[in-house]
Amino acid sequence: MIVTLTINPAIDRILGVDRLAFEDRSYIKSSRESAGGRGINSSSVIHTFGGKTLAVLTSGGETGKRLEGLLAGYGYPVSVVPIEHDIRINLTVTDKHGLTVNLNETGPVLSSAELERVEKAVRESLANASWLLACGSLPPGVPPSFYGKLISMARQKKVKTLLHADGRALVEGIEAKPTVVTPNQQEAERLLGRTLLTRMHYLEAAERIRAMGAESVVLSLGSRGAVGAFAGGLIEALPPRIDALCPIGAGDALSAAYTWAIQRKSGASDALRWGVAAGTATARLPGMGFATLEQTQEMYRQVEVRRVE
Repeated sequence: MIVTLTINPAIDRILGVDRLAFEDRSYIKSSRESAGGRGINSSSVIHTFGGKTLAVLTSGGETGKRLEGLLAGYGYPVSVVPIEHDIRINLTVTDKHGLTVNLNETGPVLSSAELERVEKAVRESLANASWLLACGSLPPGVPPSFYGKLISMARQKKVKTLLHADGRALVEGIEAKPTVVTPNQQEAERLLGRTLLTRMHYLEAAERIRAMGAESVVLSLGSRGAVGAFAGGLIEALPPRIDALCPIGAGDALSAAYTWAIQRKSGASDALRWGVAAGTATARLPGMGFATLEQTQEMYRQVEVRRVE
């Protein structure tokens, strides 16, 4: 089973507008809400693909009740850690051309007792887990070492780990030696303190991040696919050119599909291909939906994978 942790979940409110234009009005054409957070998104993809998953998450306040109501219809089990304060609301605005603005709240402050309950819930979930996915931002006040602590805990129980985080949580999480880390280009640039502009930059970045402690690195590059740095070398996965309608969530689909494929005994190259296929197929969809297995299979056949010599 693949366990995901979303310590800072959200209600994702997605607005579709006729156009995004600064200093001019836009008109809302559609509006919907979904349960959000990188771990929740990953569990949704894994479940859609037929995998077994458990989503561990916090929930509090009226927005938490709405979140739990939405999750009740998602079809996979959840382990809810109650907290005192309301969870956050994130706003995504996207137009028909794929131009997107994502506005996220920082989230509630967790008490030390609440943080201990999160750790306990994760520890208990590891008994039946093969993977732990530690995903997303940490709420205010949570120490950046928290993900690293969970990664070390999982390793002691022989559970593989995927880390998808940013900032100090990413730095300290990598130091705990996760099985794989999946930063996007912007997160990698902040981690390394440099701008990544060329193919050689991407390849060097993936190798440098792996040298920091992760067993494997999957560097997500949006429309340019992904670079994987593994024990056996560097691999590129190149998707076909598409018209992206909403790239938000594509990185979560990539991480989830990669883990799902590894769980099915795929090699690193094939898992990277599945990940890029899922991310690309998801980016083609309007709003913040996730590609089905059938849509991903269609894209999988079009993704080119090549080893870097």
